[in-house]
Amino acid sequence: MNIALEEHFIVPCLVDYLEKAMPKVSPAAHDKLLAELAGFGEMRISAMDAGGVSLAVLSISGPGVQVEPDAAVAIKLAQQANDLLATEVHRRRDRYAGFAHLAMQDPAAAADELERSVRDLGFVGAMVNGHTNGIYLDDPRYEPFWERMQALDVPLYIHPADSYVLPYALKGCDELLKPTWEWTTETSTHFLRLLFAGVFDRYPRLKIILGHMGETLPFMLWRLDSRAAFIYGGRPLAQPPSVYLKRNLYVTTSGQCSDVPLIAALTALGEDHVLFSIDYPYEDSGVARRFIETARISNAVRDKVGRLNAAGLMRLPRRRG
Repeated sequence: MNIALEEHFIVPCLVDYLEKAMPKVSPAAHDKLLAELAGFGEMRISAMDAGGVSLAVLSISGPGVQVEPDAAVAIKLAQQANDLLATEVHRRRDRYAGFAHLAMQDPAAAADELERSVRDLGFVGAMVNGHTNGIYLDDPRYEPFWERMQALDVPLYIHPADSYVLPYALKGCDELLKPTWEWTTETSTHFLRLLFAGVFDRYPRLKIILGHMGETLPFMLWRLDSRAAFIYGGRPLAQPPSVYLKRNLYVTTSGQCSDVPLIAALTALGEDHVLFSIDYPYEDSGVARRFIETARISNAVRDKVGRLNAAGLMRLPRRRG
């Protein structure tokens, strides 16, 4: 049985944010998604069983409070969401763990809430849904947050978000918006902003997780090193970009049930940096299970991807079922 860590939920106080950002789906699909996100009972457990998941690390389905313009409101709602999740995790410690939801509008408050969530609520990391009202995590204001995250030694999952300003290349082509392509470029660029801002030089023990097999970054190591060598007058890095990708980046299989990106990610980043996930309820749990069980990898690597890497990264029990 596997551990999955891009598995979403929603709480009543954050539904309005979700509604405004949800991709266009049929009314029936919309209602089904909301029911699946809101539930912590048999519906979710059955989906986990269908996906071969013994433990799901639950996180708010974005964008959550990160689109809230009022920092005080965002802080209050994030705390409320974390308390509600902690209650559900406590009820089913055998099946659930939690990622903290953070109000990144206030970096100091976000650091404090991260520490509360880890130390008091027992969460295993945090998930941030991309930029916060156009501010990315490479901004100097987040230095205290990164310092606290490294000290706590828990991972940060950077989940996709809509572009703050829609790129011109995407205008007039709605088929490319949101999960089809927009979120891929948005999220991979966010990670690279951290890298080229020197965040990983200042905080070398940070652990950043990206979904969807790394949002294409495992394909780019050689070219990033090659082009970075030509940059003149930029911010100096201690190492070539590929070093940080191999050291600080972990990727999940969420929404990428194909051997090609799986083998590319394993080859580029190493077999310790790829982790199983489904992206519940937005992907089919049975499809994800069949993919990982039949992927063209050894059983030893399959066990690492399925559960051992997640257990080590988040200090979870290394159970088999």
